[in-house]
Amino acid sequence: MPLAAAIWLYFASGWRPGGGAEHGELIDPPRLLPETPLARADGGAASADVLKNAWMLVFVEDEACAERCRAALVDMRQARLALDKDAGRVKRVLLHAGDCCESGFGADEPDLLVLAAAGPAGAELRALFPPAAGGGRGIYIVDPHGNLMMSYPASGAASGIFKDLERLLRLSHIG
Repeated sequence: MPLAAAIWLYFASGWRPGGGAEHGELIDPPRLLPETPLARADGGAASADVLKNAWMLVFVEDEACAERCRAALVDMRQARLALDKDAGRVKRVLLHAGDCCESGFGADEPDLLVLAAAGPAGAELRALFPPAAGGGRGIYIVDPHGNLMMSYPASGAASGIFKDLERLLRLSHIG
């Protein structure tokens, strides 16, 4: 009888339990990021599939790097380092509009991949990243297939990012 009631509640009535295990906002359905030509901070070209083949923590910045940007990068670094032995499976990426990092920003963060997504193709790529909770840009998780999966507020989300990444990496056999 309890099993029949549960099946009826779930399938026939359309009722779904509230909440979930994730701490960020799930992007449903996940968005496949296109292969876009991007420039690295040193002026060289990044490969077209730079946002694939590893789990990525991505922060998108449309303006000059400000305190909000630096706080997001710190949260990303803390979440990645907390993963301990799995930290190598996750890359940190700063995706900016092109005028953000000319002052050599990022030189003090050797594990940060700084990419310029300028021009029409870059604008289309940046537009695929939805506003995070509370509005504005946030921190995003991209899976090794290049799917945009989750978003978090721009700062103060390190523990939630860590918990979600820890679970994703434990359950995932890719990346």
